[in-house]
Amino acid sequence: MVLEELAEFCRELSREVRELVRPHLGKKAARRMEGRGSSGDSTFAIDEVAERLVEERVQDLPEVAFFSEDRGLVGGEGSNWVLVVDPIDGTRPAAAGLEACCVSVAVAAFDPARRDQHTLGDVVYGHILEIKNEACFEAFRGSGARMFSEGEEKEIIIHPHYDLSTLFWTLGFRGRPALPTVLVLEELIDISSVDGGLFDLGSATFCITRLLTGQLDAYVDVGDRMLREVPPLEEFFLRTGHGHVLNNSSYDLAAANLIAREAGLCISDAFGDPLEKYPLLSSGRAGQLSCVAAVTPELHRAIIESVDRGLVRMRTHYGW
Repeated sequence: MVLEELAEFCRELSREVRELVRPHLGKKAARRMEGRGSSGDSTFAIDEVAERLVEERVQDLPEVAFFSEDRGLVGGEGSNWVLVVDPIDGTRPAAAGLEACCVSVAVAAFDPARRDQHTLGDVVYGHILEIKNEACFEAFRGSGARMFSEGEEKEIIIHPHYDLSTLFWTLGFRGRPALPTVLVLEELIDISSVDGGLFDLGSATFCITRLLTGQLDAYVDVGDRMLREVPPLEEFFLRTGHGHVLNNSSYDLAAANLIAREAGLCISDAFGDPLEKYPLLSSGRAGQLSCVAAVTPELHRAIIESVDRGLVRMRTHYGW
């Protein structure tokens, strides 16, 4: 199977997931807990419906393995490709019937002998499809990004922005301990509180694509950096995550990172380093990463500098 054929399969798979999930949006039964995925995060009934469909569709392609939050790595021996799939990025918004939920699929060439060495830099195609609405985003590495709505290609709209005081932005907050996270982001929260706006939309994929629609200026998730830089925070994360450390992982960002880069956004981890170095097929702590995405290099740099100061402020608060 060549890449173009696999990309078309990803488009079809995303549409099938969307049509399967849509009737469940906002239904009380969709919130029913089914257990915990390989990441330790909660698996809701609506997740299981989507994950089962992906597993059934991919098993018909022996040359394709897949990696997801709830299943981990499935297949591999004899596979030439791997799909990194989040069938519902934004499970909680989906269960609540909100718009901030997407199907996210990334494609990378796969070598079973180096399965633990694959990184986000190996991703060659990314596809994101909104579940409640009709918009979709895709990119082949080196070929730019494209956006579609209701079957027609639309212009990607990136509004340059430089001023933190008028920043419209969103953050990663689910599973992160509230007080340490707010201490790190206090400066950004306060400076943009009146003339800008802060939103918690519940889906990294949806949030990052809002920078391509001109609706937002930045996405900021500092959880993994906080934990790497300040190890005593682990007990806070474990308490908040009901015994698990929960941050973004490759299935959250593999497709969005490629699409953002190909569209010309500035995207990195919360240290300011490229996401391409992070593991692609690791579950749990080993596969976690932070993320800052912004519409201009100047804005991205200002946010990273604010996060740097926030880490100092947070350590000082706790006496670390």
